[in-house]
Amino acid sequence: MKINVLTLFPEMFTPLQVSLLGRGQEDGKWKLNLVNFRDFSTRPHASVDDTPYGGGAGMVLQIMPIKAALESLENKGKVIITAPQGKTFNEQMAQEWSKEENLTFICGHFEGFDQRVYDLADETVSIGDYVLTGGELPTMSMIDATVRLLPGILGNAMSAVEESFSDGLLEYPQYTRPADFEGQKVPDILLSGNHGKIAEWRHYQALKATYLHRPDMLEGRDLTKEEKHMLADIKAEIAGSEN
Repeated sequence: MKINVLTLFPEMFTPLQVSLLGRGQEDGKWKLNLVNFRDFSTRPHASVDDTPYGGGAGMVLQIMPIKAALESLENKGKVIITAPQGKTFNEQMAQEWSKEENLTFICGHFEGFDQRVYDLADETVSIGDYVLTGGELPTMSMIDATVRLLPGILGNAMSAVEESFSDGLLEYPQYTRPADFEGQKVPDILLSGNHGKIAEWRHYQALKATYLHRPDMLEGRDLTKEEKHMLADIKAEIAGSEN
């Protein structure tokens, strides 16, 4: 996979050069191509923004340098703009994007884009209902969530399958040594060696964590018969602990 990023601040993308994603680039599993669209400005001082028509505070990014930067790319693939009005990014989108050969992100700054820039994109995406100074941090988050799903990026292929959101539930609790830390003990089931019972416990705990912290994720879920029984037990367990 090759990912292009159009940005005024390519130096911000250093975090993608380290850890598992950095190693993935070194191994040739994906490539990051940073394009400073200021380089495509034809205006004095390489300016890429101007005052908004109709007045108002701030500066607006112009379409000309961004369109020229896009046209310079050999393979754009799906073009994505990060902006507050976009649909909210989620795990399903990351999984869909991870199947693409090329992705291109356009990072905004200042007061946003000239409206005509949005016509250059295939999707407008947000990471939440809050405002940041630019699109670089959201873009890095989405790249991380997408690239980690590529084959060979994670050390254990099952990691991406078992983590939060991958099957519509939050992740179950995890433990490692020591088995007893200041009286806080690892659940006995995890020390039993019974993999069937461990899998059942983990499913129960994932369902419980989702019910407690993100019940909205269960609203559209088609619960299996087993999960319905589990959920009833979870509700009884919680009610009992509150009495």
